[in-house]
Formats: sequence, structure tokens, C-alpha cells
Amino acid sequence: MKRSIIVVQLIGILLLGCFNVQAQNTTGKVTGKLTDKKTGELLIGVTVLVQGTSKGAVTDVEGRYLLQLDPGTYTLDFKYMGYATKSISEVVVKNGQVTTLDIALDEPRSKDLKEVVIRGSYKQETINALYVAQKNNPSISSGISGESIRRSPDRNTSEVLKRVSGASIQDNKYIIVRGLSDRYNTATINNAILPSTEPDRKTFSFDIIPSNLIDNIVINKTASPEMPGEFAGGLVQVYTKDIPTENYIGISIGYGYNTQSTFKDTKGMERGKTDWLGFDDGLRSLPSSFPSTRAKYSNLGNTTEGQEQQLKLTKDFKNTFATQNFGAALPSQSYQLTWGNRIRLKKDGSFGSIISLTYRNAENIQPGNRYDYESGKAASYNYTDNIYKYNTSLGAIANFTYVKGNNKVSFKNLFNRILDNNFTDRSGTNYDIIGDQQVTSQELVMKTLLNSQLEGSHKLNKKDWKLDWNLNYSLIDRDQPDMKILSYKSDLGSGRPYEAQIPFGSASRQASRFYSLMTEDNIGGMASLTVPFSISGAKQSVKIGGQKLYRQREFSARVLGYIWTDFANHDQSLLQLGPGEIFADGNISRNGFVMNEITNNSDKYSANSDLMAGYVQFDNKIGDKWRIVWGGRGESYYQYIKTADISGKRIKKDITYFDFLPSANISYALNEKSNLRLSGSRTVSRPELRELSNFTYYDFVTYSTVQGNPDLKRANITNVDVRYELYPGVGEAITGSVFYKQFKDAIEQYVDPGSTPNRRQLLFRNAPSASALGFEVELRKKLDFISSEPFFNRVTAFTNFSYIYSTVDLQGYTSDGGSRALQGQSPYLINAGLQYATEDNDLVFGVLYNKIGPRIYLVGFDNYADIYENGRNILDFQIAKKVIKKKGELRLNVSDILNNDAVFYQNPVGADEKSYKKNSDDQLISRFKYGTNVSLTFSYQFGLGKKK
Repeated sequence: MKRSIIVVQLIGILLLGCFNVQAQNTTGKVTGKLTDKKTGELLIGVTVLVQGTSKGAVTDVEGRYLLQLDPGTYTLDFKYMGYATKSISEVVVKNGQVTTLDIALDEPRSKDLKEVVIRGSYKQETINALYVAQKNNPSISSGISGESIRRSPDRNTSEVLKRVSGASIQDNKYIIVRGLSDRYNTATINNAILPSTEPDRKTFSFDIIPSNLIDNIVINKTASPEMPGEFAGGLVQVYTKDIPTENYIGISIGYGYNTQSTFKDTKGMERGKTDWLGFDDGLRSLPSSFPSTRAKYSNLGNTTEGQEQQLKLTKDFKNTFATQNFGAALPSQSYQLTWGNRIRLKKDGSFGSIISLTYRNAENIQPGNRYDYESGKAASYNYTDNIYKYNTSLGAIANFTYVKGNNKVSFKNLFNRILDNNFTDRSGTNYDIIGDQQVTSQELVMKTLLNSQLEGSHKLNKKDWKLDWNLNYSLIDRDQPDMKILSYKSDLGSGRPYEAQIPFGSASRQASRFYSLMTEDNIGGMASLTVPFSISGAKQSVKIGGQKLYRQREFSARVLGYIWTDFANHDQSLLQLGPGEIFADGNISRNGFVMNEITNNSDKYSANSDLMAGYVQFDNKIGDKWRIVWGGRGESYYQYIKTADISGKRIKKDITYFDFLPSANISYALNEKSNLRLSGSRTVSRPELRELSNFTYYDFVTYSTVQGNPDLKRANITNVDVRYELYPGVGEAITGSVFYKQFKDAIEQYVDPGSTPNRRQLLFRNAPSASALGFEVELRKKLDFISSEPFFNRVTAFTNFSYIYSTVDLQGYTSDGGSRALQGQSPYLINAGLQYATEDNDLVFGVLYNKIGPRIYLVGFDNYADIYENGRNILDFQIAKKVIKKKGELRLNVSDILNNDAVFYQNPVGADEKSYKKNSDDQLISRFKYGTNVSLTFSYQFGLGKKK
């Protein structure tokens, strides 16, 4: 509780500072972006004039302008060489507020007219600009604009992505596009490739980016030469804000309640004093006295003096196995402070800053059950789990941008620190060892992500040549100190006291401690030059560019376990001591316990990869209807990994792939509101560095070990898409797509046939051939067709449905060949919802429904069926209301209202039906609940405008 009081006090001090610097605005602002109506191309150097005044502006290298005006109603003129002048009336400027007016300019039909003036109103032109944005993305894509984000109550990027057609979110942070697993999706932020935030999977955690700092998000479902070539589901492009339109300080304070966790008793092993800040205070650190290698410690056991030294070193480990009660779980907390500043410089230059700090803390209890079976449906174990989760997240974004005329330079930074402390309390029966068990485990993981970018955009000459460039660096650090497991056993049904399972010099992890550290550096850059030209009077362009990304990773682990010091002479009664007593200093002795190092030679690896890419992309317009964006991308990818096998034999693998990745996106404008699109491309999916390593990681929760495969190859994917799209009104869409994907050497995770339920081993391999055929439909429509009442004009209904049939050729994998679905591919995906928003966004509320179909979680083998993840019905409710003269906002979110079980299961071997049916022959592998979350957030924005 003290940590909450401290954070609130700090925010209070900052608020007082905000009140002291706040001044009354006596002007308003008009801002927007200028684009070409037919292509969506940004227009640089457009003159913006305010009729009846001497004020004006010129659009910068991003096509943006900014006017500062007294409150009133104005008419603005937009003039640009070769385009019809546009005059927009009824532009209302309010005191201290920003009016957004995006404009789409059109070339005059008659080339003989010296000047054509198109007149319109503010409301009409806002509609036109939205049509342009919706229609003119060259690839088949789905997106959400900054305006839509502002109208929603979403707090972070993962919540925003739930609203995008064909996308769903897994574990509240990982994106799934068109039902494909996360390994087939790639993310960029401000055009720089984002590294994976997880060491054992290829994915990015989107919950770390606050929604109020997003300018827009686009999910590209088809490729173009300028895009990274490594995706098959979707390329998620996130663009953050740079120069704010006004000076402000914003604060956000939120608290949340979980139905199965908040105010319930929590427990775990000892926590560090700084866990609430996201950092370990040294409590779990490997003792500095402990030898740096396995050989140095093990060799001590060769002499009597060395054995005494081993006992002394064992006592240096803190005895933190005791289970402690921490009282009632506190409500989740989230705090955010954002500062935006814009400085107007001489000669129309601007310098903008956006800095945001975020803190989150949550405690959750996740109850569940776990099972597994030998072939023939014989039960191996039956456990009841309670997992107590403690999570802290610290985040920061700092963006600085300078714009002047035809030049823009930005320095953008993203930092995130996450501490996850999970305590598992397990009890149940293990039939393989014929005993009842009580097991406790603590797993602490601290993850750090730092991403910095220096980027620029420049118009080079009067011919509108444009140069874009980006230099970027990312650091990923994953520290897992002192993962502890302690197991107790009693004879099955005997009623005898439980005894600790201390192994006799074996490599068992029944009383163990594990330490690991992974660090990864990513250094990258890109540059592109866009050159416009004309053919028969029609505007064309060619873009030439290149990209480089170098990654260097180092990983090491230490695996330690307690054993009897002397097998022939030990005190058996010590086994009945509780977790807090058994490894006390007095029991680290000649007739007690000593630390045994069971680190393998493969528990360490180093790896690097080097991507170099170049591309040529043409953007051709043929008449008023046709547009073709086409070209080729070449990617040279080198990867190297150095590891070892169990015997210590060094394994070095290096390979270079060169891939030519052609693509074409053809669009035909049927009319002003609809398009027909055809796309074809070739892309790849490369193995993650972890997937190539021989390192074997033990996952206590699932009783599984995960081992990489140095012989993995990259997968090749051929993609074909056809789409019809209709935009009947502002923010409305009706689309239908059919797509086909052919995979060669698709990467899958499977259960090794030599596994047992108590020692399941997960490996990676390439499936020679796989395919996916699907269709996708989307509907987003206002309900004004029901009635002319204002209420229905403010309600938008949206739904999208995807169906995918995937198949993997199993020749050579199973005894009978045949086929099955691609691992991780959902057969269907449903998003649906209703949203109500007043015209000024004073009140916004809605409901959102999401479900994915059952998908293969792990591939089985001949006598061990595939493990499926069942789909869950997820229903969310959100409401937001502006308060305090519309400077503040209250948001209420109720997520996962139905709280369906998360279920992993096996169908009977050979069964045709793949869905889960309760009380059937389906074998339950695990079942657990997340609980329903209710959160209330208050945010307020203080204007920092100066007196006129």
C-alpha cells in the first residue's frame, strides 16, 4: 500500500506544478494534412490562406500545416501548382481548442483553365478526406486512424488492435492476423522493425505502447517491395506522434478489480523490496562467491577440503523457499504522465517533444487443473494448480522532432521494463511415480526493451524527389534469476506425511534453482528515394531503397539442485521439514544436503544474424481507374549460432539465404466509393535464434522441456489475395476477400515421440508442404438506415469474420501419412461490436465480442494426439465520459465478462471432430480461468498555452 501512496503523492506534486504553469488560451488552432485525392500521396508545399486576413501557412515535408487564429468562423483557401484550388468555408475555431481539417486536392479535368476553384464546407471536406485515406492504401490492409483511437476508450495498442478487421489479441498483448500464429506476423514502429519481446517465441508485446501516443496503425495483409519480407499473416505498422498541435500535460490514473483475485489472499516465496519498481534488489542473485563455471565447482568435490568448500558455498545461497502469505491482493494500478510541447521557431520552423511515463502493477490468482495421459488413455497425473501472479511494468516514450519546410528530423525512444513474479502452488496425484505430490515453484522474469531511432524525411528539389531514412538501435535483456522448484511426495493413498523429493546425485529438478540471462543488441537502418515522373500526363513514381538489421544475442544458464552430501550416511528425517526449514544452514552438512550443479554443456549459446535488403518499387497509374504498385525486393540473410551438445561437442551453424521477393498490388476503382484489388507476393518466415539453439529449457508449469533445432530452414510462402471493398459513408466499410497461401518448409513445434507425460520434450521442425485457403468479410456501418433519429446516426455496428482451411502434408511424419491443420492456425476468427459516440465524443460506449476457432497448440505423434487450444468467447464493455469542461475523461472497462475457461485438450486419436466437447472422449490437458477485469480510469489534460 505504501508504494501506491508514494506514486499518488508524486502525481499530486506534478499536478500542482501543472496548475501553476497553466495559462488561459485566447486563440485556437487549425491543423491538417494535404493529400492527392486519387493516390493519397502527401502534398508538400501547398499554400494555405485565410480569407480576410494576412495569415497563412505552407505544408511541410509530411503534408501538414498549422494555423493559429482567434476564435471565429473562417474560409480557408488551399493552392498548389497543377491542382484545382479548394476553398473551404464554415471552419470554426474555438478558444483553446484544435480543429482538424484534412484536405484532398484534385487535378482539374480541363487543362485549358487557368484556375479552377472547388468550393465546399468543413463538414463535406472532412468526409472527402476520410474517403481518400480509406481507398488509397496500395496494399490490402486494415487500419485504424488517430481520430478513431481518440474516440475509443482503449488504453494501449493491444486494445486498439482488437478493433481491426482480421486481427485478434492473445494473452492481451500478442497479435494474431487471419488466424495465423504470431511467428507469421511482423511489427514495425515508425518504419523500424521491432524485435521480439519474448526469447522463446517470435512476437511483440503490444500492450507496452500507450494508445494516446499513437498517430495511426495499419495492418498490411499483402506485401509490397518497400515492406520487410518476413511475414505471412500481417505486417503491423505503428506510427507514434511527434509534434503535438498544442502544449499540454496529461495525467491518467486507473484502478482495476479482478473477480477471482482482488482482495483474495495471495502467497508466494519471499519478494524483493524493489519488485514493485520492476527491479530485483539482489535477493535472487547468484552468490558472488559461487564459481563462474560448472567445472570449477564440480572439481571441488574431488578432495575432502574441496567438499567442505562446496558446503560453505551452498550456505551462501539465501534460504528463500518458504511460502509466505502476503494478505489480500490489491487492485491493479496504472499511472501515466504525458508532456507535449511545440516551439515555433523562426522562418516557419517547429520543434516538438512528447514524453510519457507509465507505471502499472497488478496481482492476479489463476486457478486451474493439469492432466496428461499415456497412450491408451491411462492417466499419468492429475494436478490442481493455483498460480499467484505479481506483475510490474515501467514504460517511457520520448520523441523529439524538428520540422522546417521540406525537412524533418526525429529522435524517437521507447523503453519498457517488466517484472513477472509467478508462484505456483500445486497438489495432486502422479500415477507414474505412484504417489501424491505437493509442489511449489517460483519463477521471476525481468524483461527490458529499449528502442531508439533517428529518422529523417526530406524533399530534395522542385521535382518533388523525397528522401526518407532511419537509423535504429534496440536492446533486449531477459533476466531469470533463481527459479526455484521444491517437490514433496507421499505414497499413494497411504496418509503418510509428505517427504521432500531429494535426488541422490541425479539431474532431477525436484529441488532445484535455475539462473539465466539473455541479452540482445539490434542495430539497423534504412533509406529510400522516391522519384515522381509522368507518362502521358499521368503521375507515376519509382521508389528505390535499402535496409539493414544486425542482431547479436548472448545466452547463458546455470542449473543447480540439492542432493544428499553422503548417500550412505544421511539424516532421513530432514525430508519431513517444511520448505522454509529444509535448506537452513544447519542442514547443509555432511549428513544433510549440498548443492549439485547440473548445468549442461548446451545451456549456453551465442548467435547473430545480418539482414541486408534492397528493393525497387513502381507506382503506376493507368487512366483514372487502374493503379499498380509492383516491383521486387532482394533479401540476403546470414545467421550464425554457436552452441554445444550434451557431450560438450561444439556445434557451429552458419548459413546465408538470398531471397528474391516479387510482389504486385493491382487496384481498379469501380467508382468513387469502391475498389477491386488483386495481390500476389512471395514472403518468408525465418527461424528465431532461440529455435536454432540446442539449449533445453525446462518449463515446470507444463512439465515440458523446449529444445531448439540447429538444422531448421526458413519457410517460403506464396500469397494470393482478391478483395472487393465498398466505403458507403464516413468510417463505414463493406469488404470481402479470398486469399490463398502456400508454405514450403513451414516451421512447427511438436512433441518428441520419445516423450513421456512427466518429461514431455518439445522440438522444432520444418513441414515440407502446407497451405491455407480462406475468406474474410468485414462490415462497419452506422445504424442511421434504421431511423432518422440522431441516436442511430451515432451508433456504428462492426463485424468481421474469417474462415481459413489449412492443411499440412504428413507424408514421412506419421505411419499413415494423411494431413492435418497447420500448427497455430485458427480455422475461424470472429470480431463484432457496437459503438455509440456523440458528435463531439463527449460520451462513447460500446461492446466488443471476439472468438477464435480451436487451433493446434502442439503437434503430437502416432499414439499421442495433437493438443488443441479451444476458442473462448470474450465479451468486453467500455464506456468513456468527458468531464470538467471536457478536459478530463472517465473510462470504465469491463473485459472478459463471460470468463470462459481456457481449455487445452486432445481429441481421441483418429477423431474427425476437432472441437472440444465436455463429458466426451476428449482428454483434458489443462483448464484455467483469468477472471473478469473491471477498471476505472481518470485522465485529464492541462493546456499550457501562453496568454496572447
